[in-house]
Amino acid sequence: MPSLPARRRSLASSPFRPEPEPVIEQFATGDLVTHDVYGMGRVIGVEAHAVTVDFGTQKVRVTSPFTKMAAL
Repeated sequence: MPSLPARRRSLASSPFRPEPEPVIEQFATGDLVTHDVYGMGRVIGVEAHAVTVDFGTQKVRVTSPFTKMAAL
């Protein structure tokens, strides 16, 4: 399992706002999605930290945080 990068700690006395928590999109079986590399596809499998997407020519397992994929 790939580890996520360490979050930078912010001090209460800091004048800068802490970085917001990243929102990880949730997908369900049957969702239509688009991927920056593979194009348009349909979710055919959902796991805890990954989804399997059928892009027509190939089936690809995409792991969380799904930065290159968006729901349509």
